[in-house]
Amino acid sequence: MTRNDLIKGLLAAGVATGALALATTGALAQAKWNLPAAYPADNPHSENLAIFAKDVEAATSGKLSITVHAGASLFKAPEIKRAVQTGQAQMGEVLMSIHENEDPIYGIDVVPFLAASFAESKKLYAASKPAVEKKLDSQGIKLLFMVPWAPQGVYTKKDVNTVEDMKGLKWRSYNVGTTRLGELLGMQSVTIQAAELPQALATGVVNSFMSSGGTGYDSKVWESLTHFYDTKAWIPKNATFVNKAAFAALDKPTQDAILKASADAEARGWKMWEEKAGWYLDQLKAKGMKVQQPSPELAAGFKKAGETLTADWLKKAGTDGQAIVDAYKKM
Repeated sequence: MTRNDLIKGLLAAGVATGALALATTGALAQAKWNLPAAYPADNPHSENLAIFAKDVEAATSGKLSITVHAGASLFKAPEIKRAVQTGQAQMGEVLMSIHENEDPIYGIDVVPFLAASFAESKKLYAASKPAVEKKLDSQGIKLLFMVPWAPQGVYTKKDVNTVEDMKGLKWRSYNVGTTRLGELLGMQSVTIQAAELPQALATGVVNSFMSSGGTGYDSKVWESLTHFYDTKAWIPKNATFVNKAAFAALDKPTQDAILKASADAEARGWKMWEEKAGWYLDQLKAKGMKVQQPSPELAAGFKKAGETLTADWLKKAGTDGQAIVDAYKKM
């Protein structure tokens, strides 16, 4: 090899090395994150997440791309939080109350009749948010935003005038509160998450449940059940969060973009559900379901059961839980 050939070879190698370095830098500069979620793509929660992801990508000029995996397609609902904790997914969205067994604070928004309107739910969120953030932080997770569902009612396949009429029903439960309610009212509780609910209804695994108009609509509940009682028992919330280490590894502008998009998503999500709550009930009516207020006797029975569930929660949550409830009631 001549001296000129050697120089050309070294230069070529240098160019290749430089190109590889630039390519590597570019790859590192463009992160692709996953955000598993439990509800269908056309559910307001998932639609809000899609907008959130687009906002982040636009604000970072494509530096951070977030793929929303709706409908429990990447992880089942109970697995999402753990996936984010362990870094299997960078972000996630989950119904917070399904993790009440980990800590009572995760179930505060399903304490029966504590907050039954959107205005009350916002106050309860403000009172409880610091405690929720602290608990998530201790588990390696940063809370980004929370968005409510519509007020919860009861779906059945028959007329229900008192809680005694519910005895023996196959009751779908999805958190501690719904499981305990089923036990108190003499029903057969079966744990079913939202993604599996349509099949459970179609096959008769369950024939009653408590949820929002949105879940009923998503599940095409009118194909299996006939009645919806608007009990307004509670307003649960979904939390969207990020793995703390993954967030910390981002540069400050990208972190700021996520936080700004999160604030926008929270405000937008609350507005979406306030506007659409009535629409969902109208859709149930249009499909032939009997949508009605509970009878005074049924309401009284639920209230009595609710008092028991509230006492259960306060006992588990202790002084910290009582302090949150007290702060909320003073707002």
